[in-house]
Amino acid sequence: MHDLDGNMTQRSPRSFDQPWWKGAVLYQIYPRSYQDTTGNGVGDLSGITSRLEHVASLGVDGIWISPFFTSPMKDFGYDVADYCNIDPVFGSLADFDRLLDKAHRLGLKVIIDQVYAHTSDAHAWFAESRQDRSNDRSDWYVWRDPKPDGSPPNNWQAVFGGPSWTWDARRQQYYMHNFLPSQPQLNLHNASVQGALLEVMRFWLDRGVDGFRLDALNFALFDPEFRDNPPKQRRPDVISRPFDLQEHIYNQSHPDLPAFLRRLRSLMDEYGDIFSVAEVPGTDPLEEMRAYTAGEAHLHSAYNFDFLYAGNLTAEIFARSQRNWLGSAGEGWPSWAFSNHDAPRCISRWLSEADINVRAKLTNALLYCMRGNPILYQGEELGLPQAVIAFEDLQDPEAIANWPRTLGRDGARTPMPWNGDSANCGFSSSKPWLPIGQGHGERAVAVQEAQADSVLNFTRMLAKVRSESPALRIGDIRIDVAEGDILVFRRSIESETVECVFNLGPAEQDSSVSLAEPEDVLFAVGMQGSSLGGLPPFSCRVSRI
Repeated sequence: MHDLDGNMTQRSPRSFDQPWWKGAVLYQIYPRSYQDTTGNGVGDLSGITSRLEHVASLGVDGIWISPFFTSPMKDFGYDVADYCNIDPVFGSLADFDRLLDKAHRLGLKVIIDQVYAHTSDAHAWFAESRQDRSNDRSDWYVWRDPKPDGSPPNNWQAVFGGPSWTWDARRQQYYMHNFLPSQPQLNLHNASVQGALLEVMRFWLDRGVDGFRLDALNFALFDPEFRDNPPKQRRPDVISRPFDLQEHIYNQSHPDLPAFLRRLRSLMDEYGDIFSVAEVPGTDPLEEMRAYTAGEAHLHSAYNFDFLYAGNLTAEIFARSQRNWLGSAGEGWPSWAFSNHDAPRCISRWLSEADINVRAKLTNALLYCMRGNPILYQGEELGLPQAVIAFEDLQDPEAIANWPRTLGRDGARTPMPWNGDSANCGFSSSKPWLPIGQGHGERAVAVQEAQADSVLNFTRMLAKVRSESPALRIGDIRIDVAEGDILVFRRSIESETVECVFNLGPAEQDSSVSLAEPEDVLFAVGMQGSSLGGLPPFSCRVSRI
């Protein structure tokens, strides 16, 4: 933010006597696609720094930056070759320090990604581990002898296709990988590995980061008996990968993982008000999320894929998810994302009969009204739709391997459009690593800045309303109606109650839904004033009552 003379100023935090992170809005930045300052077509840390005024203008509390560490980029940074250094394509440690300093001066917290389930096969730890069976790091990764017939040790399948095992002639053993063969699994049953990861976390805490997003956390520990996974009881109609045919009981989600998380939390607590959020993928991750965030000794928050891969948005889906997090004693604090770098953009999946601006405003409004921490993915403040990427332009290894069955992740990773009238929408002076999304230039930041009713300005307003409302930020939630397309819920705290009314469907609904007389309409989409008449299609009203 800036004062009237254009000087950078720090925003005043609104804590409501809670930690800064509780109810905070986080903004995810995928660094390859945010802003290129070197002219190589790839975004970088200096590019993020140059755009932090835009981020601050959104009224968010902090940023989560996807991996920027040294990596061969076979999985675009989620294959880490050095946890404590910056990949040259993104810049240097000095560039990161400048980013961190400017973010803090703007009142923004900085959350970084950590990948503790695996490394790159280019990591020095793995290079040593694979030399022989007796070196100091021989047990830092997961090695197993073949079966007598030479086949892999068990039936575990990798997320990106094929067995979870790759033969290594040097060790005369298979090594395990839950993702790409170039992402060998760390052995977190080894206390020395846990200790090394704690030192990685300490390195970044000493540098001044404010928290961590822990990638694919439930993949970090596995069954040490290496039992076969059972077949899935209900086979999916469409098979993209053998991974989908198993119940993932033994290759992930080991019950010893919370003990490691307690070690992480103890370290974070040495540094004060640090925030941690776990990504917990899977078809039924609720119990894991609760175990990972229970009480005051584990992580602060977790999010799952309830919304990230949902094909549509219904009142029932919302209510079912929110009712899992009503604030029972000892329960952790949830986080929520509708889109991210791995999942198709929500406005291309949901409410397809509505105008794209209405879709974006409704989905952002719903995200900001949830109990928990909303995570806004870059471009959602503009209402960017999913881009269609031609096969010859694909970069995502999963998409390339499964073409055309899955379109992969590239369509959500296209460059951020900063203006609509220059080459590459102001992202880069040269050809971007992925093409600009179709129609994204028309929705660029500069274009929407000039439109009073734009998705961008609406999203800024949402953040202001939420930041000034104790009920929306940290209050309880009560679902009053979740029938068909109608969703009515209340966010409450001692000093305030806010009613949130949504019609998520294309048909007008009558006034048979019992609504409170609003004291103060905080914002609305598709509704005029405070009328309690019919609910127009694709509309919402959020009111203090």
